[in-house]
Amino acid sequence: MEVVRTIAELRQHTSRWRIAGQTIGLIPTMGALHNGHLSLIKLAQGKCDRVIATIFVNPRQFLPNEDFEEYPRNEESDIQKLIEMGVDLLFAPKAPEMYQPDASTTVVISKLTDCLCATSRPGFFDGVGTVVTKLLIQALPDLAIFGEKDYQQLLVIKRLTRDLDIPVEIIGAPTIREADGLAVSSRNVFLSQPNRETASKVFEILKKTATAIALGNDVLAACKEARTELILAGFSGIDYFEARHSETLELIQNFENSGRLFAAVWLGPTRLIDNLEIKEYRD
Repeated sequence: MEVVRTIAELRQHTSRWRIAGQTIGLIPTMGALHNGHLSLIKLAQGKCDRVIATIFVNPRQFLPNEDFEEYPRNEESDIQKLIEMGVDLLFAPKAPEMYQPDASTTVVISKLTDCLCATSRPGFFDGVGTVVTKLLIQALPDLAIFGEKDYQQLLVIKRLTRDLDIPVEIIGAPTIREADGLAVSSRNVFLSQPNRETASKVFEILKKTATAIALGNDVLAACKEARTELILAGFSGIDYFEARHSETLELIQNFENSGRLFAAVWLGPTRLIDNLEIKEYRD
């Protein structure tokens, strides 16, 4: 596997592959790779001739009081995982390569960013939109794959590629979970053992609430009950627990056939997010 640090090196490889008629898949990450990332790579390998992974902890999507400095980083371990997966190229730039000192352009996506994580993390999606736009233009892959755990982010990226006419297919991949249902995340390493045991309750309550709504229970009442259950389970805070349309992210009060539950909760200093399609779930 080649490891490159500059946009020029990246483009040398992708240009050669395109001339050879090979298709390219892109997996953008912030490193601290886990089974969720590896599932995206495997999916891309089934669809493309070449697969590029990127590792860049993007400073523009962290608020001043967030965990940019503490965000888990282990490039050596990540590289070994990518080699074992058979990835063709790792693009791992430093911040000065991605952002010129006087850079003054930001990609801002409206409508999809007036709720959920955008409310509790203002400016977050401007950072995501900007860095993803840059990565797509830098690599110009045929497709890029993102996990559905960050469902709002997935919709935002689909919208920006459509609106900016970026010729890349954006594919969403299913959330990968631990045996107890907790969605895998790089930030899970911050959970203490007691909090780790509590964390699995998010998925349990999502499933219970989704089933209740699918069976005809009142949407707002079901979400209110879920928030109460989360606090009783030991979660220290709730940013949101809401039912929204799967494409527009508008709040839904009467479930029809296109809805998801979205949750963002706190266990001590660790923020966890998850989401689930509204349908009946049976254990």
